[in-house]
Amino acid sequence: MKNRSKIKSTLQLYFITFAFFSFVSMVSFAQEKFGGLALYTLRDEMALSPKDVLKEVANIGYKYIESAEYSDGKFYGMSPLEFKNYLNEIGLIPMSAHQGTVTFENADKMIEDVKAAGFKYFVIPVPPMGLFKYYSETQSMGMTGGATNLAKILNALGEKCYNAGLKLLYHNHDFEFKKNEDGIVTIDYLLENTNPNYVNFQMDLYWVTKAGAKPISYFEKYPGRFKSWHIKDMDERGNFAPVGNGNIDFYGILDKKDLSGMEFYLVEQDLTFNMKPMEAIKISHEGLKRFGFE
Repeated sequence: MKNRSKIKSTLQLYFITFAFFSFVSMVSFAQEKFGGLALYTLRDEMALSPKDVLKEVANIGYKYIESAEYSDGKFYGMSPLEFKNYLNEIGLIPMSAHQGTVTFENADKMIEDVKAAGFKYFVIPVPPMGLFKYYSETQSMGMTGGATNLAKILNALGEKCYNAGLKLLYHNHDFEFKKNEDGIVTIDYLLENTNPNYVNFQMDLYWVTKAGAKPISYFEKYPGRFKSWHIKDMDERGNFAPVGNGNIDFYGILDKKDLSGMEFYLVEQDLTFNMKPMEAIKISHEGLKRFGFE
């Protein structure tokens, strides 16, 4: 009887210990899930096997995502509801959607689908409706139509999003921080001539730096307007690099998070060069942790 009682006590202690460490492990895992990923980084992989790729993104520890592909009313070949349900199943949150093909003709349908998929932010990734230009001979970007025209478009689309319960953001590259042919710095004009109730901004920290501007200076000049950040590093040659493998001052920028108005951030790396994209986003996630992103 004594031996049986002793065995019973030992088993009880074992199961209590096992349960405790399992709980601790789950809590630790949950705490590791933070930050977002812009799926544009994995665009080639997503084109082949989106569900498998999304599951791996979740396993790496990302908490939410930004989509970068929408066609025929679907996100990566999935209906808005199917996409939303799958993300929920694997523990990812649909945060923002880059909708570069938006026009006034398709805006209502697109906004409806973005909302149905569970996204909170509708993001304009480049000047829409044919205004964006890429110049292959100089490998540079630009736009036509002027800053005034773009501001009117953003205000109109932003009001539509607001009325639908979404928030509109405009995502920058480098050309918006340079004077155009009229001597206007487009990003400044947009910040000063868009309604902050309808339009705010997703600052790409790399492209701001590439343009020779300073993110913190913009936070100070236009506080509260930068609701989202795209985070990628810049190496010594000026190329894209995983977070922590370059020279962008993330400590200083993160210290001004509240001033900027940042509500969420996303790792993005347009090109990963000799590194596989999935490896690059793993390195960046570790880099986020090192700089204190939560």
